Amino acid sequence: MGNLQGKIAVVTGASRGIGKGIAIALGEQGCTVYVTGRTTGDGERTIDTTARLVTEAGGQGRAIACDHGDDAAIAGLFQRIGSEVDHIDILVNNVYKIPSPPAWGGGYWDHPIQVWDDQVGIGLRAHYVASWHASALMFASAGAVMVNVSSPGGQEYHFSSSYGAGKAGLDRLTADMALELKPKGIPAIVLYPGAVATEFIQDAAKEREMDLSQSQTPLLVGRSVAALVQAEGLIERTGSIQWVENLVDEFDLYDENGARPTQRYANTSGG
Repeated sequence: MGNLQGKIAVVTGASRGIGKGIAIALGEQGCTVYVTGRTTGDGERTIDTTARLVTEAGGQGRAIACDHGDDAAIAGLFQRIGSEVDHIDILVNNVYKIPSPPAWGGGYWDHPIQVWDDQVGIGLRAHYVASWHASALMFASAGAVMVNVSSPGGQEYHFSSSYGAGKAGLDRLTADMALELKPKGIPAIVLYPGAVATEFIQDAAKEREMDLSQSQTPLLVGRSVAALVQAEGLIERTGSIQWVENLVDEFDLYDENGARPTQRYANTSGG
């Protein structure tokens, strides 16, 4: 039986990548995990598959399709969760939309304006909207916590100017939410993963000859979240940025391969 048995979590954007890893890691600890996203079905990168893997890991996975670019859909998501459970213990705002084609280097003038809506609208605004709708259910918990998945791109250049604006905005949003939530006893934490071998990065590595041998796996990132939300005195970390590699060391964590890579997110300059 996991240490989070009986806890209710919501992980947005969990059909693949970091969100999928976090959902499964929470499942390893016995959590009931609501996983959201747009992609459904039996494929490898769907919320239904993630929910099944959460259950297989020891928790209870529950998939709910949601387009996080649609405010009404987000409202409906939390209305449905509220109809099934009376509180949320863990909210992980992770959903993010990778532009197509990806905004990877070059100048902002080279990218369609829609890139802003993808990276800031989904990667920042949707987190605010989800947090707003989740608040009443979190207030009903005896010990809720919010984790917002950001990136070192909030502090230095990564990928594009719109990407950096979204991540810097999320860091500031979390810090200010932490101040407002502190009287409620709810910590709000920013998570900085390192270089993570998500499906998107693995696909890109085949074309760009990238070395992923020292990259974190999504599950390792997830295990850092599962350990963090159980940490003693978590309210003392509210509003802070927590680096995954530091959490890996602090809680003595390993990925599914028995490894604990320490590579930080490499600075990605435009060009």
